[in-house]
Amino acid sequence: MTGTQRPGVTVFLTGLSGAGKSTIADALVASLEAEGRPVTVLDGDVVRTHLSSELSFTREHRDLNIRRIGFVAGEVVKHGGTVVVAAIAPYEAAREEARALVERNGRFLLVHLSTPLEVCEDRDVKGLYARARAGEIPGFTGIDDPYEPPARAELVIDTSVTPLADSVARIRAAIDEESAAVA
Repeated sequence: MTGTQRPGVTVFLTGLSGAGKSTIADALVASLEAEGRPVTVLDGDVVRTHLSSELSFTREHRDLNIRRIGFVAGEVVKHGGTVVVAAIAPYEAAREEARALVERNGRFLLVHLSTPLEVCEDRDVKGLYARARAGEIPGFTGIDDPYEPPARAELVIDTSVTPLADSVARIRAAIDEESAAVA
């Protein structure tokens, strides 16, 4: 990294399915790109399609998927890039591994979208929660597989009470606050 290059940062959005990860990621990316800041997006579903298609949803495979995301994010921030990750990432140990992979090269901002399960179920346009409750999708996070809330989240946002614009503003403030501290 050169002396004039901004330190790289990964914003890692985690939460249940339907918590608002992709919605916030899209709005955050638009906000950053409007200022001319290029952003790499690592959406959990897209990564599973293109980088982890051979993986199942066992704990070991979910952890491996998050390690892969952490590795890629770390490589981008090493060169001063900005990464926005939107992934359920249900297990604390895997999120902390991703943090370690990124922090070797740049900054890591963990954002826990703490939206209540009931709200996530109400938002579920694909009917995944109903299918999980009916036993059609075993191991579904929040139903019969745990979501371990982060112990070290830099931000906690409940999207059922925090409007989208406010959520993005809080994340931008955290990015800018950390950037000022590093400079």
